[in-house]
Parts: sequence; C-alpha cells; structure tokens
Amino acid sequence: MAIVVREDWLSYTREELVEPSRRVIDPHQHFFSQNPAFPRYDLTDLWRDTSGHQIQKTVFLQCWEGYRADGADELKPVGETQWADRIARASHKDPTKAQVSGIVGTAELRLGVRVREVLEAHKAASGLFRGIRQMAPWDASPEVMSLDDVEEGRIFLNPKFREGVAVLQDMDLIYETWIYHPHIRHLISLARALPGVKIVLDHMGSPLGVGPYVGCRAEVFKEWSRDITELAGCSNVTLKLGGLLMPWQGFGFEGRPRAPTSDEIIEEQRHYYEHAIEAFGSKRCMFQSNFPVEKSAVSYDVLWNAFKKIAAGCSESEKDDLFFSTAATVYRL
Repeated sequence: MAIVVREDWLSYTREELVEPSRRVIDPHQHFFSQNPAFPRYDLTDLWRDTSGHQIQKTVFLQCWEGYRADGADELKPVGETQWADRIARASHKDPTKAQVSGIVGTAELRLGVRVREVLEAHKAASGLFRGIRQMAPWDASPEVMSLDDVEEGRIFLNPKFREGVAVLQDMDLIYETWIYHPHIRHLISLARALPGVKIVLDHMGSPLGVGPYVGCRAEVFKEWSRDITELAGCSNVTLKLGGLLMPWQGFGFEGRPRAPTSDEIIEEQRHYYEHAIEAFGSKRCMFQSNFPVEKSAVSYDVLWNAFKKIAAGCSESEKDDLFFSTAATVYRL
C-alpha cells in the first residue's frame, strides 16, 4: 500500500496551536528519496512541517533508504546511517529549526554474534547512531501489510535473533521494533529473556483494524490493552505513542472528504493513549509523529494538537516527560 500525501486536502483543516511554547522532541520521523511506496520527504519538508510547534530535536528512523550499492550484504544498511548523518549535519547548520539529533538504523540480528561488526560500522558512520530497528509486522491476511522475512511474526523467538539482541545490550544500543498487536506477547517473551536490553516499541503495538479485524474494534482493544499492560511490566521497554493514523490501522481518516481535526482524532483514539500512559507511566512513554507516513491522514500541527489535548490532564512534569524528557533520555539527546 503506497502512502499518498495531499497537501491541498490537509490545508482545509487548520487549527490554532495548542501550547505552542512547549518544548518537544519528535523521536520518530523518516526521510524518503527513492522508496516508491512513500512520498519524497527531505529536510526542507521536515522544517516546513515543524515550523509551528516548538520541535527542538528529532530522531531519524530507518526506512530502507541510502543503502550501499556494493559490498557485503549485511553491511549495506550502514549506508542509510551515513545518508541520514549527512542530512542531520545539514540540519545543524540552522539551530533555529528542528535538529536531527539521533539516528536509528537497521541490521540483521539473526546474524547472532556476527552482527557486532555491522553495529560497529554503524557507530563509525555517525556519532548520532543510537541503535537499530528490525521490524516484524505480519499477519496471515493478504489485506494487512506484512513483511515477508519475519518468520510469520515469530522472529523474536528465534535463538539467533536473541543472540543478536544480546549484542545490542552489550554495546549499550537500543533495540527498536514495530509489530502488530497479536505479536505483543512475543515481544514480552523477548523483553523478559533479555531484561538488560533497552527496547522501544513503535506505534503503540499497532492494534489492527483492517482485513479480518474490520468490525472488531472492541475485541481488538481488549486484547491489545491486556497485552500492553503485561508488556509494561517489563521495565526495559519504552512505548512510542502515535502511529494509529496509518492506513492499516483502519480508522480511515485518509479517505474522508476533509482532513480530520484534533478533536475528531481524539474522539476515536483517546482511550488507546490513556490506557498506554496509565500502563507505562510518563517516564516510559513518548509522543511520536511518524511523519511523513501519518501525513496521509493528518497535518503535523493538528497531530501534535491532538497529542497535547490528550495529555491535558497530566501534570507539568508528566507532560515534559511525554513530549521531551523520555525521548531525550532514551536516545541520549
């Protein structure tokens, strides 16, 4: 499924910024230049989107861009870290705008202990390198976007994969991932087996709403919330709040006659955020934009307005955690 961004459609919904002076780190954004499934998105686009809310820093997340064209296959993803580092350095030339301050690349953790060579190459490629993301979104239904090489979502149970994750722990690097809600229990198993590794779960564990999950929103929430609560018992896991506007989440905002308001988003999604924050606490949660993927359904300003309204009942220190300090701590910013 290709992501389509319609700037004119987004422009029809404009809102006054909520708490525009609040400091924010956006710990999850991408740049795209060659991937046909996603809209081109560069530093100029990021700066345009972040010109409203006070976004001080961002973290770049791997997205299969900038790979090396030759050399050993396992080292080709290091090219993405080098590519992102060049963009980050360009962002540092204008300190008045959002600074790309962290980079999460990728590596094949099923290399086991041999992945150390790849991780060392990532570290040498950029002083901003903080860890890797190896995702595992998978579902048996062809109507759900899945990756082919993740062992039907059971990759976390693979002994060689766990061996690779242990190398991340040894090198004080983050393991980050994205999965769908039926596989949260596999992540719980991984987190318990390796309690010393720092794990970040993206997109709130993606409670699905397409394909066989259409019309099952209540049942999915019950399963998702139960497993999120159990995952929160693993103190080495941090949760990213956001990602629910991707098309495969099934809310369908991208297909409506006009872009949603922050209140419309909150009406349908508040209970997910409130449950996640209650389970994990503010010091292990951080709001994320997932731009430009979420841009298929919402503008940057409206999205962060929704986040700030969701957090309105939190204390000032809790808000600072959710919007800034948790990300600063996790990614050493």
